[in-house]
Amino acid sequence: MARILIVEDENKIAGVLLDYLRQSGYDTHHLARGDEVEDWLEHHPVDLVLLDLMLPGKSGLDVCKALRAGTPGKQAPAVIMVTARVEEIDRLLGLELGADDYICKPFSPREVVARVKAVLRRGMHAVEATADELPHGLKLDDAAWRATIAGHDLGLTAVEYQLLKVLSARPGRIFSREQLMDSMYQDERIVSDRTVDSHIKKLRRKIQEHLPEQELIHSVYGLGYKFEPPL
Repeated sequence: MARILIVEDENKIAGVLLDYLRQSGYDTHHLARGDEVEDWLEHHPVDLVLLDLMLPGKSGLDVCKALRAGTPGKQAPAVIMVTARVEEIDRLLGLELGADDYICKPFSPREVVARVKAVLRRGMHAVEATADELPHGLKLDDAAWRATIAGHDLGLTAVEYQLLKVLSARPGRIFSREQLMDSMYQDERIVSDRTVDSHIKKLRRKIQEHLPEQELIHSVYGLGYKFEPPL
């Protein structure tokens, strides 16, 4: 049973989300303040955090940053941000924070459940582990949605992992930003080219921390990106 933490200061909204998610078979808990989240998670690990943007004590943006910074030896939970501020969507999707998804208020509780299922499905362990070995000691583990280089975890978000998997599956093939967006988000949402560029930039930075003199992901001017390790 997947465990979900709802961080929402409006009790009525929180109550509806608790009811719908519990009816869908999830183990759920509710916190109303942002400054309670990190301490609570230290003792109660969860698979996903449904995180409101505007919270007392500590904003959802700052909480998300802290969760993405992570704790060594612990896998960070997936994060779905809830917001009524449409202008923040690019940031929520990962330009700065690396959230796995976002939901705009007002929302349908059924939509929330569907989004939760989709994010957990991307990150859930497969029945049989599969690990793809790539050049330069890069390994993709689909069972854990984890990428490693020489055994070192790159700490990728779900979106970053999906991007790396799509690109590396066809070395040398050029993927347009539109094709990459389709692989990242399969719910027909509208996101900007900047979103893809930002995820690629973060992905490159994480790879280069372990392969400082190698470039695995290349920009192709006017076309998109390709995965092509040096010989």
